[in-house]
Amino acid sequence: MNHRSTIALLAVSALLLLLAAGCTTTPQDTKTLDASGPSPADEAYARGVAGYADANYRVAEERFGEAYALYTSAGDLDKARTARDAMFRANRTYIEYPFNRSAAEAALREKIPGITDESIADWLDNRAQKIVSENETLYFNDVAGNYLYAHTDDMRKQNERNLDFDYIARYAWSENRSGETGPYVNPVHYAGVERLEVPHEALPSSGILKIWFPLPVETDSQRNVTVTNLSCPEFILAGPFTTGPIGYVYYEIPAGAVNGDLVLSADIAFTSYERIFRGIDPALVGEYNTSNPEYRLYTRSERNIDITDAVRDKAREIVGNETNPHIQAQMIYYHIIEAYPYSHVPHASLDAREPKVAESTHMFETGHGDCGTQSMLFSAFCRSLGIPARAIGGYQMLISETPGAHFWAEYYLPGYGWVPNDVTVAEAADWVAIPDEKRSAFKDYYAANLDPTRLVIQKNVDAPMDPAIPEDATVFRAVRQIPAVVSDTADYDLDLFWPEGFTITLAAVDR
Repeated sequence: MNHRSTIALLAVSALLLLLAAGCTTTPQDTKTLDASGPSPADEAYARGVAGYADANYRVAEERFGEAYALYTSAGDLDKARTARDAMFRANRTYIEYPFNRSAAEAALREKIPGITDESIADWLDNRAQKIVSENETLYFNDVAGNYLYAHTDDMRKQNERNLDFDYIARYAWSENRSGETGPYVNPVHYAGVERLEVPHEALPSSGILKIWFPLPVETDSQRNVTVTNLSCPEFILAGPFTTGPIGYVYYEIPAGAVNGDLVLSADIAFTSYERIFRGIDPALVGEYNTSNPEYRLYTRSERNIDITDAVRDKAREIVGNETNPHIQAQMIYYHIIEAYPYSHVPHASLDAREPKVAESTHMFETGHGDCGTQSMLFSAFCRSLGIPARAIGGYQMLISETPGAHFWAEYYLPGYGWVPNDVTVAEAADWVAIPDEKRSAFKDYYAANLDPTRLVIQKNVDAPMDPAIPEDATVFRAVRQIPAVVSDTADYDLDLFWPEGFTITLAAVDR
């Protein structure tokens, strides 16, 4: 899931709101009314709750901002924090939808020369991602880019000279497979640095900064993980954790203890293996132990992998009379490539919006989703059939040497283990002009194999951490490829702004 463009947009908006004495958030509850009667701050908060419920998100943000200012002036810091977080969430609900109808039309014409009025109308009326606030339809910020993803002929014209697909396909098209016994082959050793740097002027002046800093985690295909030279060890309260469901270290840093810019860094190293599962024999797939806790975990609904009756019915339609879990998973993989093409999605809005909509459900219902959303929908389909599946989060170095945030998926087969696939990378073959046989070979590779150019942070979306991110905190909950930041005293949405200061550098090294 590459959130860089989204985060940049959100950070700018958050800073503009700060300068305008605004902030943002979605309502948690209405428990802020005093028994003696509502104060002006209580009334402003209640108007914010009502405005949000009526889909007046911009108005709700303003009312919550008023309540925040009034509570702060009165010294009621608990209610001020509740109003501030509600303000943050209201802002996140709509901020990724900056275009009205005319602006969305203009964006499409600028991005796709020659697009017809009929095509614009069909896209905006029937397929584009949108939200209604104050009775005005607003369109997602990448309304034009997503049109291209859905129209591969236009996409190929714009990408065939920009993507070095021979480089991207260097593992999928490799002819040097002699002697490989699998499933873990061709190790690549990586070393690098993770770094979060925040200017001093962006720090709150008081309070505690709670930071969940991502780290690589041990998996079957990512081994020998080391983390050294962690900054500010005196402020580490938990970790570093490099085993279990997710890699991270947890800091609590008093704002007053930071002199100058805040810098957190870690030296990391690990070995990543290519995963080859070409030799799976469906007849040799064993029986699931349905009482196993891990089986139950990866076949149930989660916050962003939701198994609904509609999802279950669709999964059964996809696989028909097939009962073998490996063949079923392969059928789901190819179905998603064909029926659920990649597109960018409003992750902040999906994460903040009430009532909550799972990422997998968003793609199932709208047809829109990126690497994370595609992986979560794949997992939801598999889980609905009793096949354990999960969405893996981290980074990839396949397209360039610079790590890019990414998600992919795995499904479990008794006798074989966790089998990987990458729907999004596979679908990239549709964006370029290459021979059909090479396109098919590329997709076939990523159906049950995976290149070693990966850094795994979390073994599943919504992987738990301890201490957990507070339920009322405004952060990107699904994705831990970037630091999560919580402050009770900051007057702007730190978790939107700070990730722009987070970088990872990695290089393959000899050992």
